Amino acid sequence: MSLYVPSGASPLVTGALARIERRLPHPGEVVVRVGQRVEPGTPVAYAFVPAAPRIMNLARMLMTPPSRVKRSLLHDVGASITQGAPLARTGRFGGRKCLSPVSGVLTSVDEVTGYITIAPDPERYELLANVPGIVMEIMPYEGVRIETPAAQVYGIFGIGVSQYGVLQLMVTDPAEPITPDKINARFAYSIIIGGSTISAAALERAAQEGVRGIIVGSIDEAELRAFLGIEGYAPWDAGPPIWQLPSSPNPAADLVVIVTEGFGVRPMARPLFDLLASYAGKEALVEGVTHVWGDVRRPRVVIPLTTRAAGVALDAPRPTVRPGAPVRVLHQSHLGATGQVRALSPSPQRLPSRVRTQVAEVVLEDGAITRMSAVALEALH
Repeated sequence: MSLYVPSGASPLVTGALARIERRLPHPGEVVVRVGQRVEPGTPVAYAFVPAAPRIMNLARMLMTPPSRVKRSLLHDVGASITQGAPLARTGRFGGRKCLSPVSGVLTSVDEVTGYITIAPDPERYELLANVPGIVMEIMPYEGVRIETPAAQVYGIFGIGVSQYGVLQLMVTDPAEPITPDKINARFAYSIIIGGSTISAAALERAAQEGVRGIIVGSIDEAELRAFLGIEGYAPWDAGPPIWQLPSSPNPAADLVVIVTEGFGVRPMARPLFDLLASYAGKEALVEGVTHVWGDVRRPRVVIPLTTRAAGVALDAPRPTVRPGAPVRVLHQSHLGATGQVRALSPSPQRLPSRVRTQVAEVVLEDGAITRMSAVALEALH
């Protein structure tokens, strides 16, 4: 079974124009113009994002009946309150006192339950470009689209949103796993190029050390659930209109993880590993957002190239499965293996599964020859 339906685009792009979309989490204001050159740290938009209301049991905090809460307050409903300022007290001298936990507006008082509600002041959110390039389009009140020549690697799925940092090679073999002892302060603010897999403990260590991104071939599903702090298999149910990873209580929300092969323990495909390793020490953008329904979107690594880089295409190439083409296998029996197409059947043939389809004969890296459906192959270039 394939992990995803190939879109026609190669998972490995040596040089093409990358289009990066940067969106605000809440309507705001765009502060750049079309045609403007931006750097990763350039602010492109900002918004004031409302925070969740703070509901407090003031009666319990003051140890007073709920009916006396309103007269204990030092502010009227609708008044602005500063964080740390006195909010309520039970007596002029020697009584209990409560300080406001946040700055905001006192919106309601319930004299039956003794609860009060404070609406915190909106927090300013600044959206950075996260990549060097040219602003090509403005989305009013939402964000921008940036274009830059780049090498790109697409993954199977990812977690996290977007991070920018320096690529650092942690392993020399795409079959080598990432273990907690390999991660230290040297990898802070960087994007780690790993090998076959990573454990929940290693992910936790990476978050503690300030790692911005991790690229690995695979991850065990139980390890991912342990890292995200979720139980059971129900959160993985995929259904329309979209699929996304379940919300996680894990504080390491800034860590982006990109998996190139899938669940389990599988080495990263050699062509993908070699391309990433060749750019070790360079800055890169990692995007972990994954959509498998509707607007299909795969996580990717974007490695900006200099504007003088030769051979950069306007669009990513869409190679086809043909005799002689290097491919990656998507079928479960050889999932993630790479090889070369030796022949394609001119007409549909029946496979052992009794499905009639165009059949490809593939020579795998280890020299083994296998026959499978052509749609279970992904052309690399």
